[in-house]
Amino acid sequence: MIQKIKPVKSQKTGRYKMDVRLRFALGSLLLLFSVYMFVAMVAFFFDGGMDQSVVDTATGKVKGGAENSTGVWGAMLANRLINLSFGVPSFIFCYLLALAGLRLFNRPVKRFAARMVTGLVMVVWASLFLGYASHFFPSGYLFPGGTHGYFVSEWLNVQMGEVGTFFLLVFTLVVIVMFGFNGFFRRCVAAFKARIARSAERRASRRAARELKRWQERQSTEEEPEEPEVAPRKSPRVAVEEEASEVESPFLDDEVEVTVTTSRQEERVDANPQPEEDYDPTLDLSRYKAPPLDLLEEHSEDTPQVTPEELEMNKKTIIETLRNYKIEITRIKVTKGPTVTLYEIVPAPGVKIAWIKRLEDDIALSLAALGIRIIAPIPGAGTVGIEVPNLQPGIVSMRGILSSKRFQESKYALPVALGRTIANEPFTFDLTKMPHLLVAGATGQGKSVGLNAIITSLLYKKHPAQLKFVMIDPKKVELSIYSIIERHFLAKLPGEEDAIITETSKVITTLKSLCVEMDTRYDLLKKAQVRNVKEYNDKFVARHLNPLEGHRFLPYIVVVVDEFGDLIMTAGKEVELPIARIAQLARAVGIHMIIATQRPSANIITGVIKANFPARIAFKVAAAVDSRVILDSTGANQLIGRGDMLISVANDVTRVQCAFVDTPEVERITRYIASQQGYPSAYELPEYHEDGEGNVVVESDPGGKDPLFDDAARLLVSTQQGSTSSIQRRFSIGYARAGRIMDQLSRAGIVGPFEGSKARQVLVQDEYSLERMLGSIGDQL
Repeated sequence: MIQKIKPVKSQKTGRYKMDVRLRFALGSLLLLFSVYMFVAMVAFFFDGGMDQSVVDTATGKVKGGAENSTGVWGAMLANRLINLSFGVPSFIFCYLLALAGLRLFNRPVKRFAARMVTGLVMVVWASLFLGYASHFFPSGYLFPGGTHGYFVSEWLNVQMGEVGTFFLLVFTLVVIVMFGFNGFFRRCVAAFKARIARSAERRASRRAARELKRWQERQSTEEEPEEPEVAPRKSPRVAVEEEASEVESPFLDDEVEVTVTTSRQEERVDANPQPEEDYDPTLDLSRYKAPPLDLLEEHSEDTPQVTPEELEMNKKTIIETLRNYKIEITRIKVTKGPTVTLYEIVPAPGVKIAWIKRLEDDIALSLAALGIRIIAPIPGAGTVGIEVPNLQPGIVSMRGILSSKRFQESKYALPVALGRTIANEPFTFDLTKMPHLLVAGATGQGKSVGLNAIITSLLYKKHPAQLKFVMIDPKKVELSIYSIIERHFLAKLPGEEDAIITETSKVITTLKSLCVEMDTRYDLLKKAQVRNVKEYNDKFVARHLNPLEGHRFLPYIVVVVDEFGDLIMTAGKEVELPIARIAQLARAVGIHMIIATQRPSANIITGVIKANFPARIAFKVAAAVDSRVILDSTGANQLIGRGDMLISVANDVTRVQCAFVDTPEVERITRYIASQQGYPSAYELPEYHEDGEGNVVVESDPGGKDPLFDDAARLLVSTQQGSTSSIQRRFSIGYARAGRIMDQLSRAGIVGPFEGSKARQVLVQDEYSLERMLGSIGDQL
């Protein structure tokens, strides 16, 4: 019995979805038909002349057998498409049908509608162009532009003349490229601008060199005057700055000492022109756009509010409960929050605060509410606070927090928007000031949502060139949603397949690799004579640091460890010690850690961890002892759950309702980022292994010659192909290290400069010459 295929209505969109079997059948049909059409039209170029005797050119019908390999139908189809319709551009129909087939298979096709429209427009334009050209170059039985192109172009020639038709074709082509091939058009414009800029730089460099030469010639022929007070001549730097728009050099170290004889003082004159613009690390992905807020949902549209009746009832209950124990108050103030309302009371003179603190359970009983917390006193306010959960708690929307003025206008290096305070104000902070974060709480109390809120706020604010994540997920399901943005925001070890680290052995190696990265960054800071990564990057952006000496722009690295307790249970000190070392030292070099656990016990959150994680977030826990482990005080055991949390920074505890960001929202954000152009691979951490005695061995030193330098040079000279990927494959190393080796080979004069997508030119022709060069090259490049 054949089952009837019915369309299925989507509950989410309300639209009808095609049955998967029908989609497969139609998609297969379109793909096969596109191939059949392609073969028929290709065969037409070989057998079309012989088939003309059996094809009725007036009707397109075949009168007998055909030589075309696709048979009579194929010959008729090819003749109709090429001769009787749009000509050779009809091949574009095969491409469009294949795209439609892939779309029916649920395969992602970027800009599907735009591609279809552009393809159809190109069929018409190309047909018209070939028809116009066929008036000058007859092609026998074949009409390159079809009857459409031939007769329309002939009509245009009559109306506008051949010159007018040509200009019309050029104009429409430019319009099609601008709107239909936007990416190609932008690349062409960028390449044209870059060519003009390079030409201007070369002219400025030649002018500066000529001026320097003339100035040196004048100085060599000029006699020294007797009076030392004679004003010195203008240096070439001043002269060039006055007479030409000089372009600065990316480096400030290539300078020449010149002695000015007129005043017997020495001036430093740049031999190389210097660019005026700062280095911009975001230009690698210049077209990257941050996710729009429309990807997030506004959960707070129907959020219930605290009614005046509820507030008055709670105020009266609090006053009556305190009077029952002979405690008088002079004033009570109410601050409404999304899930909790704060009642600030001013006790009468002579009332001890400790008396009010002991009545916590009695007030909770009178109000018939869970999660009552008494703050006695509120720091800096001179009042006692009583936090009472609302009868109908609201939802804090992540979209509302990210769109707030406080977050949008923040100047933080790593801004994090976490939720709303009791005063209903957005709670934001700078992760670099924390500088590391411990997140703990019982299962199902909002810990995973809190991590997503932290990561989401960073994704909305930072460019991929400025921030990288190292994500460690022993449970394998919490952070896997971020795997698709690997080439934009994630970092991993060279050669690893997955950027989300799940295996304990790889976690240990990754943490130790981060220690190597930290030490390497400290070496770079030392060479640059700066104290932290911000000063270093500012100096690099201003082009005061030479990349040829190993300097590079240093993105912030945020290490996210979900379920830290599981790692401690399985690996113990092997995980705890590198985390503690990173937490102690990595702040200055831009590496920050966020560790989360649902086991807030003393054997998990040890004294070493607590000492190095001064900023802590506590979601609801089961017992007061767990709260003390996290915050060194009680309070987390009195939270109401569902994102209710306490944040402790420098012993200052704040109650915050965490912003809610659902999994579909995170998926939309990551898909939006992944759909844009990314780097060739994830950001690669340093390669790391230990020798037999447990000593750390770093595979490459950015400041010195790579250990594989000689072998890589021999490989390129023997193959005469300057390819970075060949080094990567031959020695099984990461792309970043292979690129550094290639840069060192270029500085040594073994290969030529970078030429975009083309392989570099190998400048050494034989191995004998190479060995002589290797013998003269030192350890530093």
